[in-house]
Amino acid sequence: MIAYVTVGADDLARAKRFYSAFLPALGYALTEGPEGLSFVLPKATGQPAALADFYVKPTFDGAPASAGNGSMIAFQATSQAQVRALHTAALAAGGSDEGQPGFRATYGPRFYVSYLRDPEGNKIALFSENPAEPGRDDPPPVPTG
Repeated sequence: MIAYVTVGADDLARAKRFYSAFLPALGYALTEGPEGLSFVLPKATGQPAALADFYVKPTFDGAPASAGNGSMIAFQATSQAQVRALHTAALAAGGSDEGQPGFRATYGPRFYVSYLRDPEGNKIALFSENPAEPGRDDPPPVPTG
């Protein structure tokens, strides 16, 4: 089980603007401290496992932050519409597009995803696999009227 993920940031204000554009909509609460930004999911009473927290911090060695080649952090949304809305919000908050929202032929038929880069270059995925929504191979809805 993943307990937390940390990415480095040279400009915490810029990182806060980017991540605050979509993480609160996914249930993460932000706390700030001298060590950086902490986005934490609420833990229910009696919940046995910790949920994965997400931290944005200055680098420990003082060198410039850089994105890991081949690394990506994925956040689950509740619907295809939320993936689209959060992708748009993250772009408006300083992110860059790495793949517009949609289905991908190489993934499962319900895996609806978008890809972004944060201001430091870290790759972020926003996805939904909501079984109540149409999948990639489902026929389009028939208009009623």
